[in-house]
This record gives sequence, structure tokens and C-alpha cells, in this order.
Amino acid sequence: MNTKEDAFNVVSKLIEKFKANLTKYKSKEYNEANTRREFIDEFFKALNWDMADSSEVTYEPSQEVDSGDGKTLKYPDYAFKLSNTIRFFVEAKKPSIGLNKDEVAFQIRRYCWSAHLPVSVLTDFEEFVVYDGRFEPKSSDKPSHARLRNYSYKNYLHHWDDIWSLFAKESVINNSLENLIQKNTKGITLVDEAFLRDMEKWRDNLAKNIVLLNTDQKLTSRELNMVVQSTIDRLIFLRICEDRDIEPPNQLELIAQHPQIYKEIKRLFRQADNKYNSGLFHFTKEKGRKSDPDDISLKIEIGDDILDDIISSIYYPKSPYQFDVMPADILGQVYERFLGKVIEISSSGDSRVIEKPEVIKAGGVYYTPTYIVDYIIKNTLGKFVIGKTPDDVAKLRILDPACGSGSFLIAAYQFLIDWHVSFYTSSEREKWLNNSTIRENKGLYYLTTEHKKRILLNNIYGVDLDQQAVEVTKLSLLLKTLEGENAATSAPKLALERILPDLEKNIKWGNSLVSTDFYDNENTTYLNNDERLLNVKAFNWDDDNSFGGILKAGGFDVIVGNPPYIFTRDSGIDKRQKNYFNRHYKYQSDQLNTFGIFVEQSYSLMKSEGYLGFIIPNNWLTISSFSNLRQFILDHSGDLEIINVLDKVFGNANVDTAIISFQKSENSNISVGEMKDKKIISRVVTQRSSFAPPHYIIQINLLKDKSSQKLILKINSLSMPLERHAKVSTGLKVYQKGKGVPLQTDYEGKNRIFHFPERVDESCQKYLEGSDVSRYRLGWSGEYLKYGQWIAEMRKSVPFHVDRLLIRQIPSKGRYAINAVFTNEFYYNDINSMVVFDPYNTSLKYLIGVINSRLMTFWFIKSFDKLQRKTYPQFKVGELQKFPIPVIDGNNKHLYDNIIVFVEDMLNLQSQLSNLSGEAERIIRSQIEQTDKSIDSLVYELYRLTDDEIDLVESIQ
Repeated sequence: MNTKEDAFNVVSKLIEKFKANLTKYKSKEYNEANTRREFIDEFFKALNWDMADSSEVTYEPSQEVDSGDGKTLKYPDYAFKLSNTIRFFVEAKKPSIGLNKDEVAFQIRRYCWSAHLPVSVLTDFEEFVVYDGRFEPKSSDKPSHARLRNYSYKNYLHHWDDIWSLFAKESVINNSLENLIQKNTKGITLVDEAFLRDMEKWRDNLAKNIVLLNTDQKLTSRELNMVVQSTIDRLIFLRICEDRDIEPPNQLELIAQHPQIYKEIKRLFRQADNKYNSGLFHFTKEKGRKSDPDDISLKIEIGDDILDDIISSIYYPKSPYQFDVMPADILGQVYERFLGKVIEISSSGDSRVIEKPEVIKAGGVYYTPTYIVDYIIKNTLGKFVIGKTPDDVAKLRILDPACGSGSFLIAAYQFLIDWHVSFYTSSEREKWLNNSTIRENKGLYYLTTEHKKRILLNNIYGVDLDQQAVEVTKLSLLLKTLEGENAATSAPKLALERILPDLEKNIKWGNSLVSTDFYDNENTTYLNNDERLLNVKAFNWDDDNSFGGILKAGGFDVIVGNPPYIFTRDSGIDKRQKNYFNRHYKYQSDQLNTFGIFVEQSYSLMKSEGYLGFIIPNNWLTISSFSNLRQFILDHSGDLEIINVLDKVFGNANVDTAIISFQKSENSNISVGEMKDKKIISRVVTQRSSFAPPHYIIQINLLKDKSSQKLILKINSLSMPLERHAKVSTGLKVYQKGKGVPLQTDYEGKNRIFHFPERVDESCQKYLEGSDVSRYRLGWSGEYLKYGQWIAEMRKSVPFHVDRLLIRQIPSKGRYAINAVFTNEFYYNDINSMVVFDPYNTSLKYLIGVINSRLMTFWFIKSFDKLQRKTYPQFKVGELQKFPIPVIDGNNKHLYDNIIVFVEDMLNLQSQLSNLSGEAERIIRSQIEQTDKSIDSLVYELYRLTDDEIDLVESIQ
């Protein structure tokens, strides 16, 4: 392993050698192969790259290829990899060519950008040029465009610190290249953004053209969506196969040079059906295939101009894409967002592209990042295959019940491919080579296509409610199957059978949460309504045409995914489906969210000893509506792991997430941890026997902090919940569509018609928002509310004019603190504050002293783990009801009395503040601070805290 100084000395000698023989090296006779061998290889060896290890550096044969005039561009000369992942490309040239040519720079930038890599390098040793991989390459770009570094051999040594810090192997391991490009974000267009832009343009143009030219077909919106997407999918598939040398080069481009383009493309599609056997090309009924063939695409017409535009934009020089290096997960990200919109045919017969209602409600489409997917696969499928043989793994069944564009299934498929290659190359390699299980190419080993097909058909299963998503998942899996293939490897197979499998039995269209018993009784009307039937798309898991055979054999071994996060109270899910969910799922609450239902359903589909891994919102750990599901998981799972993800996984979406994985077993291990910057930063493993949370929460913080856990248990043991001391209610809700008498519409809330700046009649009273409530002090914005049956939720049981406490849902920032205030004035308060009233044999002033204390803030933070949620950390009425309040007896009555006295002092001091300023205000604030500390001390004594425990409480910020 070279040090930076060692490498400096090696490169010094290379520079001297190059300088001494400059005429020779710059002559036309000195070729690229020599340049690579004598200089470039040695340069990167000095940077600690093992140039002889094909798992670390992959070489392409030296080729002299003209990259201009539309000719095919060759693969970069080097791919530098870590953990089987390409980190950067290097394109080598001989010194006589020079690097200051447009096409030379475009060649390497095109590959780098398409592969979604941070940087690429172009070098002839005389120069070493580094390009930013995020800028969309254009054939018209100057060689200086997107250039980050331009070193000359004459100043390598002067810039050695910079070169080493960027390209030394250990620097790349520490993300040096990613860190380099973060400094410059202006004007970038990533490959997924550009490809999505082009696909959306193709969709819009195709839809309009197909509607215009095929009025006799009377296509429905659903049919139009399918034929447009199928056309795009087929063209992309064939174009990718060209770049992978499976299809003849430039075949689509050549077709586009003649009239009646679509006629020739349909001929090509039919040939593809015979060649690939994929559902992507399925035009005639075949024995053994239950799915209906596409009987629309071959009947319609598409204009030459539209097809010519699409085809030209996927070929050099117009195309910036190099499809053979575009990662499958990037294609999946593009499709995930692409599927967020659909084509709609208006009543006048025009087509337009609109965003799906559920996407509008969610604020966009969010793709699960690769590092999350890989972590879940490793911690479910990775655990399952430990100690297994290929024969064992052949029986494995992996499911994503809401597969979307297939990211989890693609990752699971790749994991199994890699696992098999590792197994076959670790022992008896020659045996597996000889029986065509694996093959070798350039020192690397690959599974044969036949073996990859078996894995795909045996192991990978998915369901989704979006029919287009199902087709995209199939496309992505088929492209993954073809990775590493070319004409030489696929031609022999074609003589015996079609290359690809039909995935109709593996990836299915349907609703994972609704079975066919949905149509019983009151829902029979759905059977007479085709569109509603398709929107529900009930899926019978037990049917042999679905996955009945797998369930009869015990179920799925591994279930993974990112299920939809849809609150049924405000989604497009109708009442009949909500009723169905309430009848069929035992561990949910009235406030249904689909991700919780997916967890429960998936558990029922799992085989004993199977594994589940999901990424879901982390509020399931704390809010009361998930208490039943939490308790079920705690009681019926083993090897339970909860990883709170501190990164914003889904961009600007207001959702904080956690990874949950567990085994359907009696294993008692529980592991909790945190992930930040794509890495696990903390983890604690405990036994269920030592895990004693209240049933309504899962205490991640307490599991990591034994001192706090001990103190929380002590506090709980000396107390009874607040709901045993007084009544607790949420505030009223004024506006909600579909509530109130008469029923509200959007108009009422938008115009706030029940709110006034003055009291207009006897039904009007002062109105408080959450921001009006602070610790021991109440503000008022000056707004009145007209109260009556027109209110969405009136809270008739709450007396808004008697002695009571108001507790704000959102605690104070800075030093985290709960906000409670005492009042007996007539105010209506909104849902952002809760009400405590009608105390049972206790004083509200005693309760507010305890609730506002530093100790109760500590208990709340640790027990409910709210600070894990960066989005609106708050608590609800069900959580407030659980606050532990000590029972008063003869031993602590003096503390109770003293707390009430100090609270009365505090309320008096707070009331004086509004009329003071200057020195008088400062004096009162000082008295408030001292009174606060006195209340805290009394509360500490009430709960019998030791000095160490008090220090622990005071340390919380």
C-alpha cells in the first residue's frame, strides 16, 4: 500500500520518462495500448488501485474508434469499482491525438452521465482531465464544458495533494468524488431528469397522434395509456439491447429513414416476440399463457414524424444516453415518476396528460433510494440465505406486495445473482463452468442466462394496483436478466428457445389488500361497473392462478417493499373499501393508514421463519392509532429491528421514516438504531425479556439509554396516567369538508366563514389557536368563532368556560418544553391544543405544575421518542392521557400543596408581564425563572429522584 509520498516518487519517475522520450510518445506510431501499459496503468497503481484485479478495475480492449459521424462509441477503457459498484470511468487516448477535441470529451462524458457517476477522467498521461458527471452532454459542447480539473504532466507533482485526495483508492472509498461535485450545483441536469423529460414528451406526442390517427378504434383512456406506454417500453428495450450488442446496431435508426415507420416497427415487434418470449411483446394467443395478448398496438397507426423524433433522440449525435451503462435503479426512478401521470381522453376526444389524484395529494412521486433498498434486502434476504445451498435457494419465494416500478425486486434479483456467482466461484469453479452454470469474460464470472431465468421465475414475485407499474417491473427485471449478454452469448440459446421468460405468473396486477370477497353483499354493484372494478382490482391470494400454490406451501419466505402511505380518512379510497379494511384487519384502528394494513397483510402471507422488511413512516412507533399493530409485532415477531432514518429519504415530502424488519419466529432479539448519511450510526440489541415499554409505544431512545430507561420505569411505577386524574379531550375542529350541519364544502374552510374580527352574536366567543398557548401564559389573536352545529367537530362534552388546562400539541423549540396554561375564561380552542378538565379529587394547578415541569418534558422525550421526527414533533390526546402523575397520599401531601402555591405565584407573575418593560420586566422574568426552578425541585422530590437522576433530566436540551 503506497503512501502519498511513495506515490509521488513513482509518478515523478513516470514524468521523467515521458519528458525524456516526448517525441517518441507523441508520434502516431506510439499507440493507445502502449500508453495504457507504460503510463496510465502505472499512474493508477501508484494511487493504490489493483490494476490486475478484475473485480476492482475492468479493462476494455484497446480500440481505435472514430466517435464522430454517427458511429458507435466504444465503452470506456477503464471502470474503477468498489464493492462491485463502478465509481468512475477513465477513457485513455494516445498522446498524438490530443484531448482538446469535442467528440473525445463527449464520448467519456456521455458514458459517465448515463451511468449516473459523479466524475469521469480523460487522459493520455500528457494531460489528465476530470469531468463533472452531472451535466447533460451535448455533441456541440466544447471540451471545456463541465470540466473540473485539467492537469498537465508538467504540474502533476505541484497538484499531487489534490490528485491524491481525489483519486487515491482510500480517498474514493471516503466519497471524495461525490464531495468534489457538491460544490457546484448550478446548471446540472441529471440523467434521470433528462430521460423523464424526454419520456414525458414522447408520451404526450404519441397520445395526441394516436388519438388523431385512430378515431375508428374508439380507444378508452386506459387502452390509450397502455398502448402509449407499451410503445415507449418496447422502443427503449430494443434500444438498450442494441447498446448491449444483443440486437443489431442502429436497426431502429435505419427503419426511421424510410416511410411507413410504424409498419416496419410492428414487424420488428413481432420478431421480438419470437425472440424474447416476454410479455412485453405478446400479440397472439399462445398455449400455456393465460394473459390476454395486446390486440391494439398492431391495429393502430402512428405518424412518421412522431416516431422519427423519438428514434432520433435515442441515437448519437442527438442522444446524450448510453443505454448499456444506465443503471436499472435509474430507469426505475424515471418510471416511478413517469407513472405519476396518466393520459386522459376528454369528452371532445382530445387527449391530455394529468397528474394522478393520489400523487397530487402526496405532493409528488418519491422513489425509494438505492441505499435503503439495499439495506432492507441485506437484512432480510441476506439473513435468509445464510448457510443455504443453491438447491435450498431455488425454493425461496420473495414478494413485494406493492412493487411499483420494481426497485426492491430488482435489488433482490441482483442479490441472488451475486450470491449464486459467489457460491459457484468459491468452490468447484471448473465444474460449474463446464456444466454451463456460470461463464467467464475478462476475468469476471457471470451466471448464464438460463440460470438467471430460473432464479427470476422461481424466486421473484410482485403485485401492484397500477397496471402500468406492473409492466414496468416486468421490463426492468427482463433488462436485468439481459445484463452481461451479447449477440455471442444469446445466439446459441435462440436456436433452442426464446431468450426471456414470460413473467405473467410472477408479477401481477391487483390490490394486495382486497380479496374477491369484497364483491359479496353490498358491494355486488362493483361487478356491474367496469371502471370501478378496475380501480378496486381485488386480488385473490389463494387462487391457483395467483399465488395459491405458494400459500398452500406455507407462504412467502421474504417480503420487502415500500408500501403506500395513504390515510384512508382523506384519500380517494371510498367508504366500501374502508369498511372492508375494518372488517378484515384486526390490528388497525379507525384512523387507517395503508402502510399499517400492508404490514399486517404481509405477516399473514409469510411462511414461518420468513422475513419482512419495509420502510414506513416512523410515526407508527409512537402514535396511539398504531398501538394494536405495535403490540402485535412485539408479541409475534423475532429478530425485530427498527432503524430510525434521520436522512430525508423522500426529498421534500413531509414524512420521517423508519426501516422495520423482523422474522416470523419466537426469537426474542430486538435491535434498534439510527441511520444518517446513508450509514448506521448507532445500534443497540436487547432481549425482549428486558424490554418493558408501555404497550402504546416502542421506546427506541430508552433501549439505547439504559439510565433513562431505569428512570422512566421508576417514574411510571410511582404514578397513574393523567386520564385517571382528570378528563382529557382534544380541541374542536372548525372546518372539514363533509362534516357539520349542513355538510361543509371546500368553500367554508377556504373562506373561514365562521371566524370574525368581532363578536357578531351570542354564539360568538373568543377563539384560540395553538400558537396562543404557552407555558403558564395565554395569548389571544383577537379572533372570534361563531360556534354551532355547523362546526366540523364541536366537542360537546368539553366545557369551554370553566377551570381547565390547555396543552399545546407542539412543544417549544430551543430547549424542548411542554406548553400548558391554566384558564377559566370563555375561549374556544382549536385542535392544536388539548383540554384537561373536571379533575378527580385533585387540583388542576397541581397537574399543570407537574405537566410543565422539566421532569415531565424528559419523560415525554424519552418515552415517546418524538425528537426522532424532524417533521412537526408533537403529541396527541391519546399520548397526553398517558402522562404519569403521582398519586397523593399522607407522605407527599406537603409537596402537592407547595406545588399549588408556586403555580399560583407563577400564574400571577406571568399575568404581570404584559404591562411591564425595562427593569421592571427584567425583575419579573427573574422571579419567573426562580419560581420555575422551585416547581422543578418539588417535582423531583415528588418522584424521589436522586442527584444523578436530576443531572440526567437537566442534561436534556
